[in-house]
Amino acid sequence: QVQLVESGGGLVQPGGSLRLSCTTSGFTSGYYAAAWFRQAPGNEREAVAGLYTANGGTYYADSVKGRFTISRDSAKNTVHLQMNSLKSEDTAVYYCATALTLVREWMATYEYDYWGRGTHVTVSS
Repeated sequence: QVQLVESGGGLVQPGGSLRLSCTTSGFTSGYYAAAWFRQAPGNEREAVAGLYTANGGTYYADSVKGRFTISRDSAKNTVHLQMNSLKSEDTAVYYCATALTLVREWMATYEYDYWGRGTHVTVSS
């Protein structure tokens, strides 16, 4: 059974950093892509960062470019999201997602087959 479990969320002051982790298990032949999404209260779920496992390509939403970094530790079956220079508008529940097949629109939620339950990130002084 495939499972994605996020961790690393919490309360941080503006300008601070957090590192989220997504531990994956149950994949018999890996996954094609992984991504982080977030959803703030009253808002739709939005893509934050994506990663293609075949070539290591990474993609970012304009709102986080230069501040967030997505990476993968294949030995530990983990995908990370390093978040620096956090702003109050980054406050949201962050979700990890994986896709088993070719992803054409990495920012689209429908491209992903499996989702974690999310981890809360609150940026506040």
